[in-house]
Amino acid sequence: MLNKLIANILPYMPKKLIWVFSKRYIAGETIEDGLLASKLLNEKGIEVTIDILGEFIHSIDEAEKNKNEYLEVIERFTDENVKGNFSLKPTSFGLLIDQEVCYNYLREVVELVASKNSFLRIDMEDSQCVDMEIDMFRKLRQEFPKHVGLVLQAYMRRTKSDLEGLNDLNSENAPISFRLCKGIYVEPENIAFKDFHEVQENFLADLKYMFENKMYAGIATHDKYLVDESKKMIQEMNIPKSMYEFQMLYGVTPELRQSIVDEGHRMRVYVPYGKQWFGYSTRRLKENPKMAQHIIKALFIRG
Repeated sequence: MLNKLIANILPYMPKKLIWVFSKRYIAGETIEDGLLASKLLNEKGIEVTIDILGEFIHSIDEAEKNKNEYLEVIERFTDENVKGNFSLKPTSFGLLIDQEVCYNYLREVVELVASKNSFLRIDMEDSQCVDMEIDMFRKLRQEFPKHVGLVLQAYMRRTKSDLEGLNDLNSENAPISFRLCKGIYVEPENIAFKDFHEVQENFLADLKYMFENKMYAGIATHDKYLVDESKKMIQEMNIPKSMYEFQMLYGVTPELRQSIVDEGHRMRVYVPYGKQWFGYSTRRLKENPKMAQHIIKALFIRG
């Protein structure tokens, strides 16, 4: 209860205080910060996916600015041979302002990604965005089948049917690629599972469907139970290493992450950076109130 109370109060505290917590989970504010963090992870045998923070914007001017920054990032990261790809939230491109502009900006970015023989994953956002983001993914997947993927959230009751509905896009030459995560947005019970174990069960059911249908699976979790059960499923179903990877957030459960790498599984870390880090940080805090302890400790204990 105390952790939840702290987590609810901290977003209203000075940003300098929140940064004490955030700097562990965010690479920094600049492209150079993102590059440095990514290269250090590469040296440990870990690939990355880069995300520029700044969703839920208020103007198309902001959307264009974000689009241009992504174009710059893709050029820099590919030119410097960073082992990784890119993640993008459509609301940062104006999804809730003008869908057509958002799609055109998104397509421009994916076109550059394809020209660099790289890959971009469309992040899934809250329930108001799901249908729009699936529709955009479907259109882009048809044009750029090897260069665009999507995130699906296991706590959404609709996810299994979404997997089934998108299966027509799958092919042997270009397996459809999904990142499967639990989901972090606050949603009503009629559209999202609330029970912790129920979410775990649906995560594994969705993952099994992906494997059965030869989809590429990004297994995005810090839940050791889900990691262990995923590894069992991989072994029992004889899933080749070319058809899955584990994914984790920057700065979260590094010991579990390293154990997965040591066992020879492919690992990708989600590396967020940018000046709009405050909203991302407070969402992470609400998702895991235990993190509040680290903030309080950091205020009094150096390092």
